[in-house]
Amino acid sequence: MDRNSSVMEFFPKGWLKLAGVGQYVFHWIASWSGMRHQGAWRDPNGENCTYSEDDRRCMSIYKNGRIGYNETYFSEWARNVLNEVKTMKLGKSQSNGSASSSNGCMC
Repeated sequence: MDRNSSVMEFFPKGWLKLAGVGQYVFHWIASWSGMRHQGAWRDPNGENCTYSEDDRRCMSIYKNGRIGYNETYFSEWARNVLNEVKTMKLGKSQSNGSASSSNGCMC
C-alpha cells in the first residue's frame, strides 16, 4: 500500500480479550510504513468456544474464525476517511497556492 493510505483492521470475536499487546502490531506497522491506521472492526459474532470466552484455548478457535461485517459501520468509516482525505488535500492545495477548481480538483 502507498504511504498516507488509510487502513482498517479486522478482528474476529474474542481477539480483544485474548490477543494481548500483539493486537497492536498493525498500528505499529501502519505507523512505520507511513500509513494511517483509521480504526478497527471487532466482530461481535463468531465461532463459539466450548471453554469460557477468556480461556486461552479459545484463541485458536477465534483466530481462525470467519469475520463478519456490518455494512453501516463500513459505510460510515469509508465516508469519514474520504471526507478527511478530501479536506487534507484541499488544505494542501490552498497552502501551496495552487489554482484549483471549486470542486477541489487540481486541474
